[in-house]
Amino acid sequence: MSSQLRFPLKSHVGQGTKENLLLEVKQWNVESILVVTDQTIVSIGICDLVLQSLFDKYHIDIYTDIMPEPTLACAEKVVAYAKQKRFELVIGIGGGSALDIAKLTAVLMKQEGEVHEYLNLTGTKPIVNHGVPKIMIPTTAGTGSEVTDIAVLSLKATKDVITHPYLLSDVAIVDSTLTQSVPPRITAATGIDALTHAIEAYISVHANPVTDSIALGAIKLIGESIATAVENGGDPIAREKMSTASYMAGLAFYNAGVAGVHALAYPLGNQFKIPHGESNAVLLPFVINEIQHGCTEKLANVVKTLAPGVDDTKSKEELAADCVNTLHHLVQGLQLPSSLQYYDMQKESLVALTEEAMKQTRLLARSPVELNEEMVYRIYEAAYHGEIT
Repeated sequence: MSSQLRFPLKSHVGQGTKENLLLEVKQWNVESILVVTDQTIVSIGICDLVLQSLFDKYHIDIYTDIMPEPTLACAEKVVAYAKQKRFELVIGIGGGSALDIAKLTAVLMKQEGEVHEYLNLTGTKPIVNHGVPKIMIPTTAGTGSEVTDIAVLSLKATKDVITHPYLLSDVAIVDSTLTQSVPPRITAATGIDALTHAIEAYISVHANPVTDSIALGAIKLIGESIATAVENGGDPIAREKMSTASYMAGLAFYNAGVAGVHALAYPLGNQFKIPHGESNAVLLPFVINEIQHGCTEKLANVVKTLAPGVDDTKSKEELAADCVNTLHHLVQGLQLPSSLQYYDMQKESLVALTEEAMKQTRLLARSPVELNEEMVYRIYEAAYHGEIT
């Protein structure tokens, strides 16, 4: 099997790696830096903590007008601002929303036209300029945005992406100490987001031996640590494992891709403003249940890795079914919603959700089982009732 693999130019992974920021900034000989983050990160002191070595050496502009599940208008605004100010380097600090906007800004500030002209589904312009250097520093363990070339934007009814190799970080700094103040529910949701990345990459039609190994490694770390990280956010070992797992899952899905869970999650985020991690969590068991017949052996490996106590004398079909139930119980055990009814959704909404999900052809094409409209509706309906059949 021949595979092309892409990774960030450089990564620092581990506790205390934020101390490498100054050394990395120095290599570009810049003066003006745009920091893209959100007001919460500034308010709780993380921004100052990360940037303290830079303040007396560079002109730093901290941009905080970033919302969860950022809209196209949000992206247009920050890119226009960056073009006007002509920054020489961009640093993203925060969760996936801040990092996605930071990556996008670093590249699109050097392109002609507006952001919407570069969208995957409707855009017409190609990205031709590399943009300015960019450093991504996650403060949650889940999105993997620091190691991918994708920026996700919310549109009227669904989501679209801007993706190009130029969006890949020049440097990723993954310091688990920056995640210790993340609240339990966000820890749980972002953790399941990372697990979804790893599982979908592992069963993707574009998977290969390298991404398989990375994905299974991430799944193992998540199984060992997610419950502890949610229950005791100050546990340094659990936080370290989750940050490393998120990074690994990002590498896996960047190269092998995600599929059905994300395709169905995007409309949930837009139409009902459900956070992305929670959208994935509420759908994950039901999507896997629908497609398990097409990837039984791999799902057997997933459940044996995620829950090592499982009876591995069972057939691969039985283990695949155990995988579905294990995922369902994991979401419930982490106190995340396991039914779409939690979000005050009416069953009539499932038709529109299905129509929008079917437009995510880029994602659906990676599924090990081709998902048609009837199957997608069936997944939403099962998730609506919250019952595995």
